[in-house]
Amino acid sequence: MPKSVPLMALGIFAMVTSELLVGGLMPQMAEDLGTTIPRIGYLITAFALAMAIGGPILTLAVLRLRTHHALLALFVVFFAGNTLAALAPGYGLMVLARLITGAAAGAFFGVALSAVAQVTPAHLRGRATGLALQGLMVGTLLGLPLSALIGVQFGWRSAFVFVGALTVVVAIATLLALPRMDRPGSADSSKEAFRRPQLWRVMGTSTLIIGATFAAFSYFTPVLTEVSGFPRGIVPLLLLVYGGATVVGTMVVSRLAQSHTITVIVTGLALNTVFLVVFALYAHLPGVALTAMAGVGLVGITLNPAMITRVQRVGDTGPLVNTVHSSFITLGVVLGSWVGGLGVEEFGLRAPLWVGVGLALLALAAMVPAARRAARVGHEAADTAQERSSAGEGPRNILVT
Repeated sequence: MPKSVPLMALGIFAMVTSELLVGGLMPQMAEDLGTTIPRIGYLITAFALAMAIGGPILTLAVLRLRTHHALLALFVVFFAGNTLAALAPGYGLMVLARLITGAAAGAFFGVALSAVAQVTPAHLRGRATGLALQGLMVGTLLGLPLSALIGVQFGWRSAFVFVGALTVVVAIATLLALPRMDRPGSADSSKEAFRRPQLWRVMGTSTLIIGATFAAFSYFTPVLTEVSGFPRGIVPLLLLVYGGATVVGTMVVSRLAQSHTITVIVTGLALNTVFLVVFALYAHLPGVALTAMAGVGLVGITLNPAMITRVQRVGDTGPLVNTVHSSFITLGVVLGSWVGGLGVEEFGLRAPLWVGVGLALLALAAMVPAARRAARVGHEAADTAQERSSAGEGPRNILVT
């Protein structure tokens, strides 16, 4: 495994930590910036929207650069956004800082995953993608509590300083370790990929897969305290169990993503549906609730390496395709949390779990054609050749979907 792949994981870790740290610093930020906690919460939404919309735009701006220069440019933009956040005297500049960092993070995901594909042999790309995405899982697991701890001890601005310092270290290490590569692609080279209806269907499926998990994940805390009856003080430890499960699940999925892409996605979705149903039915039983939550961690967002492998095969490994796919994944986060919230208002705290079940079933339905092809031909390579054919392409001499 090229040594630059773990550096991509560290870069993703820094950006995910920056995205989530606001959640652990809301009271201090609201007081210091002279605003309300709900308005501080909108800073998380601003970051996500900037990732989804600004990420592809910023990716287009760096496509003419060589890969290592593109990554360095994105590190600089991200560092500038975090510096502005650390120094922001008011809410308006803080919103601007979140928009800058969100766009840089969205573009970085795409360029970093493209870099992983460039430096890794084809048969290792699934594992390499999974290793890079461990930055996302570990960021979710440790980034929020770590930044919250720093913020409580030294002030909320110090948390942004910490992320900025980490960004500088990772940027320097990446510049030194990443081999010199050609440009990752161009807008013209991606046009053909985006003309394939199959690519949009595959990315839409990713939205449903992530939405299913985040409909539930967004409301784990109130479900665990108010339905399962866990004390509030123990909930952070319970969420660490969930985070640990995502790390383990990603390790397993990344091992299988390249050779059993469709099987991994379908199996993961089926298991996630079961875990969500059990959680919804037996959330009042603490032991069952905890087990089901850990199960969702094992097979939920951990499908990312397989989803990315599938998109790269139907589209290409270029940064623009990866960034747009990241936008679809971010849309799943927004969709799941929003529809889950509507369910809470109408039907109570178990509703987001049932919303997750519904989205998982929709994703399974979307996977039926690919699963049938895989079953009919009996192996993954032929399945992908047919999937590319349905997208309007001739056969290619590669192992896909």
